[in-house]
Amino acid sequence: MTAEEACRFGDDVMNIVSQIPRGKVTTYGTIAALAGWPSHARMVGRTLRYTPGAEQLPCHRVVNKVGRTAPGWMQHRPLLEAEGINFKSNGHVDMQRHYWEPDT
Repeated sequence: MTAEEACRFGDDVMNIVSQIPRGKVTTYGTIAALAGWPSHARMVGRTLRYTPGAEQLPCHRVVNKVGRTAPGWMQHRPLLEAEGINFKSNGHVDMQRHYWEPDT
């Protein structure tokens, strides 16, 4: 990925995250695929963590592919629960109920 592609990727990630509706979640992998880099799910996480201004976006609405919240981010689950997102007994988001993917 060139520097120009990385910049475009970051912009795409931020744009996609800004569209996630309240009460829904999507995955790092879904965002990477929508941005045109399907094998770059981890880069989505890094982008959200290190890009200035990302904290103004609903980054808490992004989980891993099985609905697990980010390790070490104690506010992740409470933020989702405050939006009415349900968790299964294993602590994962109920992805069948809350998964979001934009219309393409």
